[in-house]
Amino acid sequence: MKRILIDTDVILDFFFDRKPYSDNSAIILSLCEQKQLDGFITPVIISNIYYLLRRTARHEKVIDKLKQLLTITHVLQMDRLVIERALNSEFKDFEDALQNFAAINYGEIEVIITRNVKDYKKSEIGVLTPESFVKLIKV
Repeated sequence: MKRILIDTDVILDFFFDRKPYSDNSAIILSLCEQKQLDGFITPVIISNIYYLLRRTARHEKVIDKLKQLLTITHVLQMDRLVIERALNSEFKDFEDALQNFAAINYGEIEVIITRNVKDYKKSEIGVLTPESFVKLIKV
């Protein structure tokens, strides 16, 4: 089974139904729900999603959405090593560096799914947009 890190923007596309991106995000999350993909997120992603969803919904509703997300994804650990590697990296975006090194530290993530591919150009892990990933897995 393919193990993927799902970046914040992909999940937000789904939750906010941001067209045309939400269609591919929905496919990816559905495949995670069906156990055809092993989807991973990080604590930073959870925090960012909470913050952004909370602007438009009550705390209880946002918590319910996050609990649903946790039923279909795994959470990567972030520790001092991950933080230090991110701090010492050449990544321009610290948040993306944290995600990247959490995935590397786990050791089994095959691809990072994000619409911000350019932010991950320093990654050792393959990076695809949701659209490219969906096309690839449907072949």
